[in-house]
Amino acid sequence: MRTDRLFVCAVVFVLSLALLPAARAALTIEIIGSGANQVPIAIVPFRAEEGLAQRVSPVTAADLARSGLFRLVDAGGVNPLPHEPEQINYPIWRARGADVMVIGSVSKLPDGRYDVRFRLMDVVKQTQLAGFVYFAREDNLRLVAHRIADMIYEKLTGDVGVFSTRITYVVKRGSRFELQVADADGYGAQTVLGSNEPIISPAWSPEGTRLAYVSFEQKKPVVYVQSLTTGARQAVANFWGSNSAPSWSPDGKRLAVVLTKDGGSQIYIINADGSGLTRLTHSLAIDTEPNFSPDGRHVIFTSDRGGSPQIYRVPVTGGQPERLTFEGGYNVTPRHSPDGRSFTFIQRSGGRFNVAVQDFTTRQVQVLSNGGLDESPSFAPNGRMILYASGARGRGVLAAVSSDGRVQQRLTADAGDVREPAWGPLLKQ
Repeated sequence: MRTDRLFVCAVVFVLSLALLPAARAALTIEIIGSGANQVPIAIVPFRAEEGLAQRVSPVTAADLARSGLFRLVDAGGVNPLPHEPEQINYPIWRARGADVMVIGSVSKLPDGRYDVRFRLMDVVKQTQLAGFVYFAREDNLRLVAHRIADMIYEKLTGDVGVFSTRITYVVKRGSRFELQVADADGYGAQTVLGSNEPIISPAWSPEGTRLAYVSFEQKKPVVYVQSLTTGARQAVANFWGSNSAPSWSPDGKRLAVVLTKDGGSQIYIINADGSGLTRLTHSLAIDTEPNFSPDGRHVIFTSDRGGSPQIYRVPVTGGQPERLTFEGGYNVTPRHSPDGRSFTFIQRSGGRFNVAVQDFTTRQVQVLSNGGLDESPSFAPNGRMILYASGARGRGVLAAVSSDGRVQQRLTADAGDVREPAWGPLLKQ
């Protein structure tokens, strides 16, 4: 296959989880609703992908469809299918309603890797919008497909794609708790930790190689940090009383945690290796659920210091906290948006618990979800979707909603209650 100057080459690396068995089932995603203006796109099956254990084009197509921003145009019935620009019969694809189309190919190299290339074509203008070449092992072809979807998403929307990111969550099956990590589409779930005692509050480090979480395996809540590459872990907050609610600083060097070692629940800052503990809040109230701002200058948190659970903000250097929420008598679990302009949280109204988002500048609040028992919201790293836990048919499921409320997803496992989700960061290529 010829080399083309319009292609940019990349080698795909994958972050492997150390010594972890595969989970029993992937999450199944149901899409509810769509964006206001969907882009009609045709994903043509790639040349020579039919015999692969993992085909590339169906995964890319599923990613784009799941976003709610694209409408897939059927590529069936066209013969022959195009794989190079000069093979495209543009009037045929225009007649099918496609504005853009994706063509590509897969070929095996002598060293056993695969050469995967694609082109994003503008059907209306009959020009190429993007092109890329990946070299990857066969077990990384699914990641390649996600990377392709990311590039298409970014080119057509202007936002960073997050299809190649990962999520973490806790599954409870009977009396067994499992902390799992999976691709953003729910595929390839692996168990980080299994225990007969509760596991809660997982949080991704900024570089995506470590998880902080709370485990009750010592019959009390203790904060651990665990490497996803080596499996090694360390108890970083194991003081008298309760140790909970870890949140990473943007540089990955510190954690905000909630401790009761001095009496009530208060927020502290501690180094990621367990050293250098300092107290951040000083009140007689319950201060909990801290979250660092993207610039590392503030922490937002939940407190009942005003008589009911509300959200506050305090500088990491300390000082008098500022109250942020005033609508309703119950607002909890705040999490910053990646750009720092807003935060998501859980608001109770009329006995229902729903995901909401509030702008820092305007203070405007928008309720995004319509469940009754929603909890644990977490922004995608591009800020366009919010992952959260909900309830359906008597068990916990994961759900996601776009930041404008138009697109909703439901992620369910075949068995068990799924809770405590957190969306991982963008990974470097």
